[in-house]
Amino acid sequence: MILHTEIFGNGEPIVFLHTGLQTGLTDFEYQREYFQKNFKVILPDLRGHGNSKAEDFSNFFEDSASDLAETLDYLNIEKAHIVGCSLGGLVGLFFAKKFPKRLLSLSLSGVSYEKPDNWLELHKEDVKFQSQLLQDKETVHFFNQLHKSDWKQLLNLSKDENWYPFEVTKDLNGISAPILFVVGEGNHAETKGTIHYPKNSKNVHVSIIPFAGHQVHAEQPEIYTKILELFLQNIQKD
Repeated sequence: MILHTEIFGNGEPIVFLHTGLQTGLTDFEYQREYFQKNFKVILPDLRGHGNSKAEDFSNFFEDSASDLAETLDYLNIEKAHIVGCSLGGLVGLFFAKKFPKRLLSLSLSGVSYEKPDNWLELHKEDVKFQSQLLQDKETVHFFNQLHKSDWKQLLNLSKDENWYPFEVTKDLNGISAPILFVVGEGNHAETKGTIHYPKNSKNVHVSIIPFAGHQVHAEQPEIYTKILELFLQNIQKD
């Protein structure tokens, strides 16, 4: 499917893939304003989010990668820098592995490369949080207004303890484009990737940002943005 997409600025295309239950316009806001001065900033709503209405989420990551490819085709964009966090980071990784020749670069955050030892405990906490979220009328109303699809189905996907695609995040094989992996120091499961991924590929650059956790681009937007900018500047020189 062709995703609902907002575009700002001109230059090399850079795609920001939002986190779960957000949209292209409600996430990466600081980065959108910053990079549109020198890049064409592309902000799609992932399948089932915002105005990208969908009903089938059974093969979410694979389908979302294909959605992004179809959207770039529609926009006549052959290659792009892909930036994603959490759910968007996973979609970006699936896209990179499925369509490696369409990458100028890949920047990931909020992604775990292996299943943590306490995964079942973490998953149980997430499911509990989601249940509480669904009981809050104001929150439900907010997301009902934000998404045209039944966003509650997206929450149901993650109720399965095996929902996370660790078989894909365990390595970066097949991706020849430069990769930036950014994590917040507060998320210990994700920081392990800064050791593992560089061993896996020579094209990986890593950064651990202090006073941040899972959504480092939102928790430390200025630092994250400067690191991303430095990464893009250096790969453009190569």
